[in-house]
Parts: sequence; structure tokens; C-alpha cells
Amino acid sequence: MKKIFITLFVLTFILAGSTLKAQSPKIGHINMQELIAAMPESDSAQVKLQKMAKEMDSNYQQMQVEFNKKYEEYNKNSKDYNDLVKSSKEAELQDLSKRMQEFQTSAQQKLQEQNQKFLKPILDKANKAIGDVARENKFTYVLDTAQGLVVFSGADAIDVMPLAKKKLGLTE
Repeated sequence: MKKIFITLFVLTFILAGSTLKAQSPKIGHINMQELIAAMPESDSAQVKLQKMAKEMDSNYQQMQVEFNKKYEEYNKNSKDYNDLVKSSKEAELQDLSKRMQEFQTSAQQKLQEQNQKFLKPILDKANKAIGDVARENKFTYVLDTAQGLVVFSGADAIDVMPLAKKKLGLTE
């Protein structure tokens, strides 16, 4: 009876050991920024954002020119203005300066919103490809090296980039 118990006990450890070995995690890594940069959609989004930024900058520059002209006129003629005109011109300059600041803040917010709008489908596509690759190759985890979260990557670490690029139809 004691031999049967010991045999079952040893057999349980052997089976448990092989089960643990079979369940060890398979970890891969990828640089998401590099993958996204390799996607043609990313270039298209960058072009659209740059065009928007250029238009907004042009509008801001026009406002700046208008402000500078009015400021120069004010400086040149301020000695000749009575208090009411002087105060009116100062209020006009302050209002224009405030509108320029509001425009700049609004433009930055709009560019950030558009960046997120353009980037979301690209990220979704990249994440789907990585998820598909991870499932197909039975990865437990795929870490993003672009975020600096991986402090060590051994020789047996698996770079998922080639698999993800292949899944997205991107060739190196």
C-alpha cells in the first residue's frame, strides 16, 4: 500500500512538472512605433496633418502681421492720440493678442484631435495584426519595446515584427 502511495505521489509530481513546463509563457516583443511607421496609412495621415498644420500656421501668421501693423501704428502715433483713442487702440491690440492665443490653443487641440482620429484606425489595424500573430503562434504576451517597458531581451526572445509586417502585407 505504501509503494502504491509513493508511486502515485511521484507520478503526480512528474505529471505536474510536465504540465507546468507545457504552460510556460511564450513571450514576444515588437516596436509598435516602427510597425506603424512602416504602414502606408501612416504616411497618408502625416501628410494630412502637415497640410492642416500648414493652413493653421498660415492663418496665425496673417494674424501676427495684422497685430504687428497695428502695434507699429500705435507706437508711431500714440503721442498724438487723446486718452479715449489711445485706450481704444490698446484694447484693440489686447483683443487681437487674446484672439491669437485662443486661435493657437484651438489649433493645437484640433491637430491633436485629428491626429487621434487618423491614428486610431492605423493602431486598430496594427493591434489586430499583432493579436492574430500572437494567437497563430501561441504567444502568451507580446511586449512593446517602443514604450521602454522591456529592460532585458535574451537571445531566445522572439521579435514579432517580421510576422506582424507579413500579416499586414508589408515586406522588408
